[in-house]
Amino acid sequence: MKTRTKTLINDDKHYVWHPFTQMKDWLASDNIVIERGKGNWLIDTEGRKYLDGVSSLWTNLHGHRKKEIDEAIKTQLDKIGHSTLLGLANVPSIALAKKLAQIAPKGLDHVFYSDDGSTAVEVGLKMSLQYWQLSGAKDKRLFVAFTGAYHGDTFGGMSVGEIDVFVARYRPLLFKSIRSPYPYCYRCPIKKRWPDCSLACLDVFEKLLAKHHKKTAACIIEPGFEGASGMIVAPPGFLKGVRRLTKKYNCLLIADEVASGFGRTGRMFSCDHEGVTPDMLCLAKGLTAGYLPLAATLTTDDVFNAFLGERCDAFFHGHTYTGNPLGCSAALANLRIFEKEDTLEAVKLKIALLKELLEESRALPHVGDVRQTGLVAAIELVADRRTKKAYPAEERIGRRVSMEARRLGLFIRPLGDVIVIMPPLSIKANELRMMINAINKCIRKVTES
Repeated sequence: MKTRTKTLINDDKHYVWHPFTQMKDWLASDNIVIERGKGNWLIDTEGRKYLDGVSSLWTNLHGHRKKEIDEAIKTQLDKIGHSTLLGLANVPSIALAKKLAQIAPKGLDHVFYSDDGSTAVEVGLKMSLQYWQLSGAKDKRLFVAFTGAYHGDTFGGMSVGEIDVFVARYRPLLFKSIRSPYPYCYRCPIKKRWPDCSLACLDVFEKLLAKHHKKTAACIIEPGFEGASGMIVAPPGFLKGVRRLTKKYNCLLIADEVASGFGRTGRMFSCDHEGVTPDMLCLAKGLTAGYLPLAATLTTDDVFNAFLGERCDAFFHGHTYTGNPLGCSAALANLRIFEKEDTLEAVKLKIALLKELLEESRALPHVGDVRQTGLVAAIELVADRRTKKAYPAEERIGRRVSMEARRLGLFIRPLGDVIVIMPPLSIKANELRMMINAINKCIRKVTES
């Protein structure tokens, strides 16, 4: 190892506190320091290459150092790096808002910018609450969410989230929300079996709304799949059923497409698969193709117009870098690439190839479930395939698989014992084969040892 790399690793351990990381483990490990990227690969300070199997935490779409995005940011930087949207407008934020309204589900014509997925959700929650206050229904301040949900790390996002490892310690400061079962068909929360269940989880959802709708401001959902709980893919018709019931019981629907948006599921947005228009659409991650932090919450004329009253009716929420010109320029370049390269059409063959490759994974003795939607997939590892018994947490099977993968030139980050597959949309067929072959090899090595 080069002296420079050793110095960087030591300085990192001394000064940098990493997210979602037990730092005791980190301090005891030989860690990778990334210096460059090219295409779908990350390159460390030693010159070693790693296939970016999680798109740099589900953000990268077209690969690293994409010429068109690099140039868009440089061109904007020659004009101005940042100006506030408080009392001013800027050119890229206007152009991007118009473009997002054009490609989003019909009727989402108003764009509120923020910084990341958590804040996009926070905007949606606050906007929903204030909408009902301005509409004369001040009792509607309850939120309905789903089991296994993850909506970010702000206090609002945690309040509608559920995963204990993320929220348990902060629960005394969170507001109450109610939960409806998300269709985790491998481990059904209501003990049914798909498809014979006829989406019985929607019956539970309707009962909750029938009981609480007079006090319910909104329902929030991750359309298509729940990310942080293990890429839990919802069966067809579930999202459409949720939308139908929220309309029936006069509740707003917030669609958190922070992870699923921008082509991940094979359509521009996951809502597009079922023709659903939510009342609010939360976007981030792939919005700038993994280049810069930028988020947006889109909403309807109905919601927007409710705020057109007195000065005190304004939506008092904002961020210093709201509508940052550099981020908006990167996002515009990202969307131009979708059009120029016909990305959604090109990704269809990769989705089909991934489905084919996962059949070998499905046959492995300690693979309990394989689930896929678009170019997103997950392999759930179990100690006993017949009983679905999970591995003891202390064995850290998923982490061990991911560490083995690094030795084969693949960077992945598991969710517990669920191996996550979410490469850039630009991944090549040979890279996708390399990725799944490496994962299968590492699963065999770890689970059979």
